[in-house]
Amino acid sequence: MSAHQLILAAAAGAVSLAICAVLWALAQRRRAQDRIAGLSARLAVAEASAETAQASAEAFDSALVAVENGHALLASGEESLAVCAEALGVAGPEPQTVINALMRADPDHARRLRALFERGEACAFEVQGDGGLVSVEGRAAGATAWLRLSAAVGEDAALPTAPRFAAFLNARPAPAWIAAADGSPVWVNAAWLRAADAASLDEAAARGAAFDRSADALASEAANLGQRRDSVRWSTVSGKRRAFHITAQPLEGGGVGVWTEDVSEHEDLRELLKRSVEAHDETLNHIADAVAVFDKAKKLMFHNTAFAELWGLEPAWLADQPSHSEVLDRLRQRRRLPETADYGKWKAAELGRYEQLAAGPDEMWSVPEGRTLKVVRQPHPMGGLLLLFSDITDELKLKSQYNALIQVQQATLDKLSDAVTVFGSDGRLRLHNEAFARFWNVTPERVEAAGDFEGVVDLCIPKLHDKSFWAELKGRVADPDPQARAPTTGEVKTSDSRIVVYQSRPLPDGATLIAFTDVTDARKLEGALAAKEQALADAERLKRDFVGNVSYELRTPLTTIIGYAELLEHSGEGLSERGRGHAAAVKSAATQLARSIEDVLDMAQIDAEEMALDLEDVRVADLLSAQARRWTPQAQAAGVSIVVAPARDLGFIRGDARRLAQILEHLMENALGQTPAGGVVTLAAKKALGEIQLQVSDTGRGIPFHVQAHIFDRFIGRERGGPGLGLALVKSLTELHGGWVALESEPGAGATFTCHLPEEAQGAAAQPQLGLRA
Repeated sequence: MSAHQLILAAAAGAVSLAICAVLWALAQRRRAQDRIAGLSARLAVAEASAETAQASAEAFDSALVAVENGHALLASGEESLAVCAEALGVAGPEPQTVINALMRADPDHARRLRALFERGEACAFEVQGDGGLVSVEGRAAGATAWLRLSAAVGEDAALPTAPRFAAFLNARPAPAWIAAADGSPVWVNAAWLRAADAASLDEAAARGAAFDRSADALASEAANLGQRRDSVRWSTVSGKRRAFHITAQPLEGGGVGVWTEDVSEHEDLRELLKRSVEAHDETLNHIADAVAVFDKAKKLMFHNTAFAELWGLEPAWLADQPSHSEVLDRLRQRRRLPETADYGKWKAAELGRYEQLAAGPDEMWSVPEGRTLKVVRQPHPMGGLLLLFSDITDELKLKSQYNALIQVQQATLDKLSDAVTVFGSDGRLRLHNEAFARFWNVTPERVEAAGDFEGVVDLCIPKLHDKSFWAELKGRVADPDPQARAPTTGEVKTSDSRIVVYQSRPLPDGATLIAFTDVTDARKLEGALAAKEQALADAERLKRDFVGNVSYELRTPLTTIIGYAELLEHSGEGLSERGRGHAAAVKSAATQLARSIEDVLDMAQIDAEEMALDLEDVRVADLLSAQARRWTPQAQAAGVSIVVAPARDLGFIRGDARRLAQILEHLMENALGQTPAGGVVTLAAKKALGEIQLQVSDTGRGIPFHVQAHIFDRFIGRERGGPGLGLALVKSLTELHGGWVALESEPGAGATFTCHLPEEAQGAAAQPQLGLRA
């Protein structure tokens, strides 16, 4: 290459180098300008941030102090620092002076500040100075410690700071928290964390734990409506069901403050009161008395079923809680209230009882329906008035009847001749009659004044000195043992020689009746009667002995007379016709006398209840036919016919054949004696309901009416038209068989005697009874 080319190449390289240098210089300049512009922008932003921080610090009345290597510098809030210095009583708003004053105020404060400066431990406390309260918050950033000082003077000095207030809420035993608009907690106290079983709010949020979901919903509702909301919720805390009164209050600046009160005891008491009121109402609803409760506004608050039934009021109308005035007006419309001349005045007085503090006197209402009501009014414990209506119509009626019975009882006792007293189980004198005072020779006033058993004994003991007797009688009155109160009776003698019978009787109501009877005359009469009875017994014995002896003495000669008379009748030609007639008459009279003696003995046996029946089965037809054959000769001699009615279907009768024949013999003898020649005597037997009737009829002259009443009496003389002892014996023998005798007769038309013999045993004379066998 030539030199010229080298020069050109060098020149070109130099030019290129120069251009490159220029371009590099331009690029560096532009880069420097951009960097300057960026630094200017950052400086502007820093200045703006510093101004904003300064403005914000001053806006919240707080001073920010930086402490580094023991030196304090004011970062912002010069005016606030001056206020803090004034509150602490420090001259001059120097940061270091204020820090020294804070450390001197309290050793604990100095310890906290040194821990912040030396170890970077955060702190927060309040210092009370002479001029106000200074709140201190300390934080560390690198080697610098920052203190934010806030002063509260005047009225604001009493307001707690946010940390202090948070500590206060954190010490509450019941959960309290601040919730966001959606109800989720943003700050909670320690009680909330214990209830949610969480160590922190973040842990609770991570696990989805909450104190109570319904409380969160209540907080959300308060935030959305901007109104306070409260409610009672039951939640499980530490394994126990507890009731909390939850209040949610929207806060200024957003959020909802929620606090709770444990009202478990209050709710338990409320539930207990509710159950007690329900039980009380249920009890009142089952009582017979009508009950109505009106509240302070005079509205019907409660009524039982008896109230509606008593007044006939509709349950639906009462359920609308009418006023007391409306109830009275409706009752007056239906004429169920007492009649009054001035209803308005009466109603005003009735409603004016709400102003009375004490219960009024009971009243009696006589309502138009004829009932009497007892009205009780008293203030209700929960305000208002309680009315109680008792229908005492029946009670008054019973009381009237009871008083009447008592009066009748007293009048009855007064009419008794026995001395009667009644003592209660407590020994008090309840009743006595007039005879009691006369019996013991005291006045009725003294008996009334005695009052009890001991007092009565003092009145009686002058006449009856035996104290052991009165002690035993007192046991009958006051001893609760049933055996001691058993009925007793006895006999004592008084000092005036009276014989007294006493008796005690327990009464159903626990009282005891004691009666005294003077039996002195009765005892004398009993003695006389006993002597007379003994004399009568002796006379009866003598009579029986006499009758027995006479009958024995008479039977022997009668037997001899009858024997010789029969011998004379059969002597043949040795005795004339007239002599045989006399012998026959002697025999007939002796036989009649023997029968009379037998009748007398039979009557004596019956009177002495010594006759016994020899029972056997007797055919009725044979009984009748035997009597017909027995009396046919006498009937033929008298010109009288004997007719026997058929008795084939009557079968047997159980009785004493001899005594039944004796009955018919006396009836036949009586009929033949009363029937003239040409007459008829009929023997018949009939079977009726439960009995056999043996009947003897005649067509004789009949029995006069004045004699019929005594026809069966003993020893009616023949001159009076009576048959003597025969018919009396018929009556006695028939009754001994358990039957009875009837007579049907008219003068001049004959007579019919009917013996009614029972088919079943009747227990007459304690002998075996008749039995009929077909």
